[in-house]
Amino acid sequence: MDESYIFDEATIHIRAGDGGNGSVSFRREKFVPLGGPDGGNGGGGGDVYVLANRHLNTLIQFQRQQHFRAESGGKGDRNNMHGKRGKDLWIDVPPGTVVRDAQTGELLADLVQDGQKTLVGRGGRGGRGNAFFTSPTNQAPRIAEKGEPGQVRSLKLELKLIADVGIIGVPNAGKSTLLSAVSAARPKIADYPFTTLSPNLGVATVDGASLVLADIPGLIDGAHAGAGLGTAFLRHIERTRVCIHLLDGASADPLHDFATINNELELFSPKLAAKPQVVALNKMDLPQAQELWPSVESVLRERHLPVYAISAATGQGTTELLRAVQQVLQVTPKEAPAAAVEVFRPSDEEVFEIVKEGGSFRVRGKRIERAAVMTDWANDEAVARFQRIIKAMGIQEALQEAGVKPGDTVLIGDNELEWQ
Repeated sequence: MDESYIFDEATIHIRAGDGGNGSVSFRREKFVPLGGPDGGNGGGGGDVYVLANRHLNTLIQFQRQQHFRAESGGKGDRNNMHGKRGKDLWIDVPPGTVVRDAQTGELLADLVQDGQKTLVGRGGRGGRGNAFFTSPTNQAPRIAEKGEPGQVRSLKLELKLIADVGIIGVPNAGKSTLLSAVSAARPKIADYPFTTLSPNLGVATVDGASLVLADIPGLIDGAHAGAGLGTAFLRHIERTRVCIHLLDGASADPLHDFATINNELELFSPKLAAKPQVVALNKMDLPQAQELWPSVESVLRERHLPVYAISAATGQGTTELLRAVQQVLQVTPKEAPAAAVEVFRPSDEEVFEIVKEGGSFRVRGKRIERAAVMTDWANDEAVARFQRIIKAMGIQEALQEAGVKPGDTVLIGDNELEWQ
C-alpha cells in the first residue's frame, strides 16, 4: 500500500543559534602595565529560515528529522576581537507549503513560489565584552554578558498541491485513470476504494495550453470530519481554481454521489464548495453508464452545470472535457496566496508585569527576561548591574508595591532570586 499520504504534513522543532558570550580581558603589554579592558563581544546566533525549493514535492524528509538548530555565535576574545556570527540554517520545503506556529496555529507563511522564504527563528544577540562597559567612573570593569539564547519554537508544515484543476469524486470514479489518460502522470491504479492514498499531479496539453491537474483521492461521506482521511485530502483542493467532478458511471446513483461530495465540500469550506465545477460522467464504455447518461445530463443541465460524457479508459470525450475546463479557467481569476506575516512584531521592551505565582513573585517582560538570561550570576559586578537595571526600569518599586518582603522569592525567566 502506498502510504505517502502521511508525507503532506509534518511538525518540526527549530532552535535558532545562541549568541556567544562576551569576554573579560585587559591589555597586557610589556610597556603598558595598566592596560585598559579589551574584551570583545560575542557573535550573534544564526537565524532559521524556511525556503521553498522546486526540486521537492513532499515533506517525507521530516519523517527522518524533526529537530533543527542553527549555529551559535562565537565567544568574544581579547584585543577587542568579536566572536564570529553563527551560520543561518535553511530548511527546504516544497512549493505549496503552509507554515504555522504549532502551539498557536498562527499563520507564518504560505510559500507557493520557488525561492520564497520566511524567517521562523531569530538568533540570540551576542553578549557584550567588558570593553563595552568602560565608563569614567569604572575604568576597569570585570563584567561581560552571556549570549542571548536563540528562539525556540515548533512549526506545523502543511503541503497543499499547486494545481489549476482538481479532479474530485467518490472512490473508484476513475480519477487516476483520467489523469493518466490526459497527461504523462502514471499513478498507481487498482479497483478498490482508496487505491490512491497520495494526490498525484499531471500536466495536460489542450490546444497548445498546459493545465496542471491534481488527482485528489476519493472522498466519502464524513470526509470533512476526517472520515477516510478526508481532511488530509480536502486541503489539496483549496489551491485549485476549477474542479472536474468525476461521476462513476458504474455507480447505482451517480447523482447521489454528486450531492454527497458537494455536501462534504460545503461542510469543510464554503469557499471550497463555491469553486467552479465541470462535471463528467465516466465509464461510458460500459452499458450501465450509457443508460444513466440521459438522466444525469438532464438533471445537471437544469442546474446550469457543464456536464460531459467520457471514458477515461478509452479516451472518449476527454479532449472536449479539457477544452471546457480551459474555458472556465480563462474566466476564473487566480487567487493571491496568503502573504507571509511578520513573525517578530515590534513590542515595547520596557513593558513588564508582576504576578503572584504560588508564594513567589513572577516578573515578566522582554527586556528584563533577556537581561536575566545574559547575566553571569557568578560575577558580583554583573549581579550588581542587574540590580541597577531592575531599579532603573521601575521593577524594584513595583515589587515593593506588590508586597514583596525580604526573603521572598522573585522569579525572572528561569532564575529564582531571593529578595533582600
